[in-house]
Amino acid sequence: MVSAVSGLHTIRTNKQGFFWIICLSLGKMQKLIRVTTVPISLGKLLQGQLKFMSQYYEIIGVSSSGDDQLDIVSENEEVPVIPVEMTRKITPLQDLKAVYQLYKIFKKEKPTIVHSHTPKAGTLSMIAAKMAGVPHRLHTIAGLPLLEAKGSKRILLDTVEKITYGCATKIYPNSTGLHTIVTDNKYTSSKKLKVIGNGSSNGIDTSFFDPSLYSEEENVVLSKSLGIDPNDIVIVFVGRLVTDKGINELIRAFKKINEIHTNVKLLLVGTYEKDLDPLLPDIEKEINTNTNIIMVGWQDDVRPYFAISDLLAFPSYREGFPNVVMQAGAMGLASIVTDINGCNEIVTDGENGKIIPVKDTEALFNSIKILVEDHELRKNIAARARASITSRYERTYIWKELLKEYESLDH
Repeated sequence: MVSAVSGLHTIRTNKQGFFWIICLSLGKMQKLIRVTTVPISLGKLLQGQLKFMSQYYEIIGVSSSGDDQLDIVSENEEVPVIPVEMTRKITPLQDLKAVYQLYKIFKKEKPTIVHSHTPKAGTLSMIAAKMAGVPHRLHTIAGLPLLEAKGSKRILLDTVEKITYGCATKIYPNSTGLHTIVTDNKYTSSKKLKVIGNGSSNGIDTSFFDPSLYSEEENVVLSKSLGIDPNDIVIVFVGRLVTDKGINELIRAFKKINEIHTNVKLLLVGTYEKDLDPLLPDIEKEINTNTNIIMVGWQDDVRPYFAISDLLAFPSYREGFPNVVMQAGAMGLASIVTDINGCNEIVTDGENGKIIPVKDTEALFNSIKILVEDHELRKNIAARARASITSRYERTYIWKELLKEYESLDH
């Protein structure tokens, strides 16, 4: 593999890379810069998207360095990257520094499009892109953390959101529910808003999330290693172990289920974020002491854990368009989700899962109880789950719809 240096970044070249460089020399490709706050969003939440778009645009990825994680994104997506340190907290001095760095990058690179994803990256890059005179300033909304804020913090975050949308030329809520929330809160004109495809920021690769890839023997080996017996029913949660994901309610509901059914296990795939959104002390204690709660931490590949599970519990307070629910559905699991945007678009109550009110421990307990005790209902719902995802959210469909949107911007 050959590499060529261009400005601030390294271009890794294979056959596609040589074609890309030739196109650049002929002036045939417009430049597109994708910005996220942290590299995991660029590399995981948008996995494959940058590489796909590099067939049509000169792509640059921008995010925090993340201890060389950004370099891994560059290698996997085969696109150049530029590190700009951004935080997920309210850090005015660091934010001003990041805006200036982004401004310098945009002035130097002269992109036709800057497209941001995640709240902080959206605010900083939309301000910088407007200052730099970038023609098309696009921001995808994939959840609104501010919805859980109150008082002066909510006022501040509402103001920041309006600034972000004011600097952008187009806003892409990744669900119809988010579209409604943005409109109802009067954050921006409805003329700026558009949902790409059927929703989702990146769709899902249903050939990758496919239960047939895992044999019964493999599932038995993993289950046994985690202390899961063949007659156990496994509830899985995948995501950050934080209050906003409904973990406090999930643990309370599971504790009640365990009093009735001792053969039910709860599999937690994720890590705490104690500095940003900690769990209640008694909930964390229950996780650490309940032998039927199995915590496996962060996993680069969550598919084996879906494959050994019977249903997904995802009682989140807020989402954009949750990948976890799509992944679980593609892996053939019935899902219990809250009645929030994204979740209530992926799941149809009684068809491919169950929908419950937000922050309702009793409703969560009752839904888990029904699906634990009614094997036929659980199997019927699970049998419909995969088709509901493959028909609406296949990844390449989302990419092509976004490409159409890019190509329409100058018309």
